[in-house]
Amino acid sequence: MNTKRFALAFASGLIFGLGLIASGMSNPAKVKNFLDPLGAWDPSLALVMAGAIGVGLVAYAVARRRSLSWTGERIELPTATHIDAKLLGGGLLFGAGWGIAGLCPGPAVVALSVGFGPALIFVPAMLAGMFLYDFVIAKPRA
Repeated sequence: MNTKRFALAFASGLIFGLGLIASGMSNPAKVKNFLDPLGAWDPSLALVMAGAIGVGLVAYAVARRRSLSWTGERIELPTATHIDAKLLGGGLLFGAGWGIAGLCPGPAVVALSVGFGPALIFVPAMLAGMFLYDFVIAKPRA
C-alpha cells in the first residue's frame, strides 16, 4: 500500500472511530435505548444517523461525478437496483443483531479496541459470519 493511500485510510478510520465515540454509537446502552421507543427512548442517535445520511448523500454525488478517487484508484459505484430476499434477509439479520447486541460492525471494532467485553464475542462472531458468507454462500468465482 502506498504512503498516500495508507495515510488517507488511517485518517479516515481515525475520524470515523472518534465520531462513533463522540456520538455514543459505540455505547450499546445508548443504542438499545434508541431502539426502545416504549422504554427509556433516546432519540439522539436519530440526529447522528441523519448527519451520516447527509454526508453519505454528498459523498455519493461527488463520487458519481468523478472517475478516480483521491488516491488515483477507479471509483466503482454499485449498480444493483432490485430488492430481493437476500437483501431483505441480510437487513433483517443485521438489524436484529444490532438490536440484540447494541453493536454494529464499526462501533464493535471501536469497542473492541478498548477491551469492551461484549465486543470480544461480537467481533469474532461477525468475522465468522463474513467468512461463512464469502466461502460458503457467495462461493468465490473461479
